[in-house]
Amino acid sequence: MKKVKWGVLGTAGIAKSCTIPGMMQAENCELYAIAGRDPKKVDAYRNAFGFAKSYTDYDELLQDEEIEAVYVPLPNHLHYEWVMKAIEAGKNILCEKPLAPKAEQVAELFEAAKEKGVILMEAFAYLHTPYIDALKKEIDDRTIGDVSYIEAAFLTSSYHLTNIRMQKECFGGATYDLGCYCTSMILRMLEKEPITVQGVAEFSDEKVDILTTAIMNFGDGVRANFTCGMNFEKEQKFRFDRLYIHGSKGTIKSDTKFNEEGDLNYTICVDGKEEVKTVPVLHNYRLEVEQLGRCIANGEKPHVSEAFSLMNARTLDKVLDAINY
Repeated sequence: MKKVKWGVLGTAGIAKSCTIPGMMQAENCELYAIAGRDPKKVDAYRNAFGFAKSYTDYDELLQDEEIEAVYVPLPNHLHYEWVMKAIEAGKNILCEKPLAPKAEQVAELFEAAKEKGVILMEAFAYLHTPYIDALKKEIDDRTIGDVSYIEAAFLTSSYHLTNIRMQKECFGGATYDLGCYCTSMILRMLEKEPITVQGVAEFSDEKVDILTTAIMNFGDGVRANFTCGMNFEKEQKFRFDRLYIHGSKGTIKSDTKFNEEGDLNYTICVDGKEEVKTVPVLHNYRLEVEQLGRCIANGEKPHVSEAFSLMNARTLDKVLDAINY
């Protein structure tokens, strides 16, 4: 099996706790280089994870001709700039969500990637799991009949003002950080874009949305709503996940964490009878990295496609417009 040489552009927490461990498990991934602006942190990552090379300049990593794919876990406001630079350097790219703050910029990135002949995929690791495929199959098989309503929720602890998530100029806030998971889940289940979006939000003193709720109408009697927030005890590991799908014959309910691994359950209720189903799931970030590796080596199409990322970005634009953010 061909192993793709990866470079990691940044030393963000999600890289350390989630993606790099997944990369280490991925059978077609070679952890080749790490770049960061703090030499001590870069050295710590290199020693901890066994990268062959390290850089203290992002541009130097992009100029390394050995690197085939780049993972971008930088803060939201830096995604567009460095994804574009990675495209120009001829690298295939996996970038954390959101790819860019507006759908128009997301479209620009995909157009640039196509012109350069490289693969660009937005990092929604949970969308690669068989758990999500199982939920979608229940809908496609009409286990609960015609879907008319979906509710999603994702809430976490709040953060100190120094945290990047609490800084508006860095595209922080609940919608960018958490709401994109809710919209992506809803869109994955329905496979269509909302016609109208209404929203309301609570803002911090710094004008960052910390609790947001949106109502989406998809036409033909299909509606959805989601709530996202950063409002539990500060800097703790509290979180709340919920997915509820209502159909003409029954419901699907899930309280499973979006990015969990292991044996994950969901409950189907039809005709008053409940059935709990279990799906074994590997490390989501491993699955994501392996899939992009197969795209590079074997010509697979990205599971999180350009069309899906654009649809999600347009939906987020509507939510952000609705709450005047």
